[in-house]
Amino acid sequence: MSEKDTKTINVTGMTCAACVSRVEKALVSLDGIETASVNLLSNSAQIIYDSEIVNDKQILKAVEKAGYKASEKSDDSSYMKNEKLIDMRNRFIASLVLALPVFVFAMGHMIPFNSWFPSLATWLMSTYIFPNMLLSNFLQLILTTPIQFVIAYPFYKAAWKSLINKSASMDVLVVLGTSAAYFYSLFSIIYAFYVPAYHGSVFFETAAILLTFIFFGKYLEEIAKGRTSEAIKKLIELKPDTALIIRDGEEVVITIDDVVVGDICVIKPGDSVPVDGIVIEGQTYVNESMITGESVSVFKESNDGMIGGTINENGFIKMEAKKIGKDTTLSQIITMVDEAQTSKIPIQKLADRISAWFVPAVVILSLITLTVWYLLFQFGPLDINTITGGVEAGISSTFLYSFLLAITVLVISCPCALGLATPTTIMVGTGLGAQNGILIRNGEALEIARNVNVVLFDKTGTITEGSPKVTNIVTRTKQFDEGSILRIAASLEKGSEHSIAKAIIQKSEEEKISLSKIEDFKAHPGKGIEAKIDGIQYAIGNRKLSISLSATIEETLEQNMEGLEEQGKTVILVIQENIAIGFIAVSDTIKQNSKDAITMLQQMGLKVAMVSGDNRRAANAIANEVGIDEIHAEVLPEQKVDVVSNYQDKNQKVLFVGDGINDAPALAKADVGIAIGSGTDVAIETGEIILVKDDLRDVVTAIDLSKKTIRKVKMGLFWALIYNTLGIPIAAGFLVPIGFLLPAELAGLAMALSSVSVVINALLLKKYKNPFEKR
Repeated sequence: MSEKDTKTINVTGMTCAACVSRVEKALVSLDGIETASVNLLSNSAQIIYDSEIVNDKQILKAVEKAGYKASEKSDDSSYMKNEKLIDMRNRFIASLVLALPVFVFAMGHMIPFNSWFPSLATWLMSTYIFPNMLLSNFLQLILTTPIQFVIAYPFYKAAWKSLINKSASMDVLVVLGTSAAYFYSLFSIIYAFYVPAYHGSVFFETAAILLTFIFFGKYLEEIAKGRTSEAIKKLIELKPDTALIIRDGEEVVITIDDVVVGDICVIKPGDSVPVDGIVIEGQTYVNESMITGESVSVFKESNDGMIGGTINENGFIKMEAKKIGKDTTLSQIITMVDEAQTSKIPIQKLADRISAWFVPAVVILSLITLTVWYLLFQFGPLDINTITGGVEAGISSTFLYSFLLAITVLVISCPCALGLATPTTIMVGTGLGAQNGILIRNGEALEIARNVNVVLFDKTGTITEGSPKVTNIVTRTKQFDEGSILRIAASLEKGSEHSIAKAIIQKSEEEKISLSKIEDFKAHPGKGIEAKIDGIQYAIGNRKLSISLSATIEETLEQNMEGLEEQGKTVILVIQENIAIGFIAVSDTIKQNSKDAITMLQQMGLKVAMVSGDNRRAANAIANEVGIDEIHAEVLPEQKVDVVSNYQDKNQKVLFVGDGINDAPALAKADVGIAIGSGTDVAIETGEIILVKDDLRDVVTAIDLSKKTIRKVKMGLFWALIYNTLGIPIAAGFLVPIGFLLPAELAGLAMALSSVSVVINALLLKKYKNPFEKR
């Protein structure tokens, strides 16, 4: 089975949730595309596909065939500019300039215009430039036409593409509503020209003011939407443009794209670190708050890692470039945040299903409104003069009254709010996470995290620092002194990346012990290793290894081991020819904030447990110190998955926190996997949430942020649904019997502002404070 590829493309021309649904359908209809997640807010689509079946050109063509523009997403520039914002502003200003006179000409008799300029008003309202064509009507036609067909052209274009693709979007509703008002008014003027007895009303002001309000709302919407992506914009702005490097013995300034691995970068006080690297000369303090969220500057010296985009505060250092371009930490963070903001959460499926049928349903409701009101006036008990107040109200025709109600239904309906409620909030939520050093890889993890019942912590490197030190070396006989035990253990462990192995090797280096050559190396996963030294078989590992090798442990040695294990130390047996000849005890330090984080999780009502491959005595000692009473000790790497499954079998949602290679299966199996940022690449790749700061308090923040974000999503969806649920009946005239008729112009403004309100709801999440800031 071929490996699936993931890519993100730009999609422009979408205006509402119906557009999103249409693009997704167009993409998933292609053979080879597994999933497609389209984001209205970022105008992008994230696609998982088989490149052996479908190519990039076919993907872009499918989007274009659906009526939208598609392009490769090659850089981050789309976040740094908003051409649509400028376009909406210009269209709003242009339509406003033309619509204001239209409103004055149409409503002059209702405003102070008539009393200020009585002779001019009389002339405008009574002068005929053609037979039966009032000058005011003619001017309204001239001014409204460019608004309707030039300024509002994008609505017509999008509506046409929508219809030829056998679907309907918000643009269809706008075009239907405003065109109906415009063409009815045009018909009235033309018909009166040929039939002098006809005195039909015109509603050019309805079309002109309605479109102006819609452009105004869209402009405000773009402003608000731009603020939701501020977090990722700030990350992008961290990327330096140039780097000062040493080439041929001289310092030269080059563009960041020209830096190559191995370049020696010169970083002066106040400079940004150009790329990821390692300090080779000098000492300094570096501000990493923009990446990790940690406000305290970090001391750096030789062999310490540097993160591109951070700020060198006071020292002069030289750094060797290790990661450049898309491989840098900052670029990977930007990619993760971008992908998370493009992804969809399960709750959005409800909005997508509603949006798919929304526009056709509204068109049908509009026709029903027209028909029902007309029939009630013509054949029912209602009297048009009683409801409208007669001619003074400006509407005396039963058809015109019903017609305006139908237009109001069309223009008040808003699928945009449904389409924006989820992505705007997810964008703010994931952005807040990134600012706090919490990288959320997908929206689904953000939704599930709020519902977890159990939090499982790995011990070494998660609750503890993961940098154990050798504290005791104990021998069974005088034949082997401490140096011999250390030499054997270090010889076998040489080359291992395990934290305990590193501690043993470091101790041997401190004692300047020469290591021996080994042969016939054999690994026992989760237990230990064995090999031959000078033809003699040796093994080092935990108690499970001694059991599997049927090794003998002397009683005194056993008692010494138990005593150290009860102190929380990990004991590594050294075995020669199936006889334990001694052991090495290592101790790991508990992280500063582990207990605080675990206490907070328990106060939140969550069950907290620890999973460890260590012996039960050592595991219990660590668990007791941090306040955990549920321990799974002596667990092999493959058994960690079983621990997760056991909780899941009890209908509990599990969040697993780990850092090492042996945690990767459990991270993948858990409902939500949180990887410690300082852990291995495998663990980071597997985790849906990554903690950059290596601070377990961020586990609490991630869960709390999940709860707050999804609460905002639900609130946004609620307002979007309640707006349409209440707005459409009011527009259809349900309140007419008590004397309230909603003008179509105000309905259009309400439609535009409903989207703005949903975005503002999402922006309120920016006031979020993590649980530790509140205390």
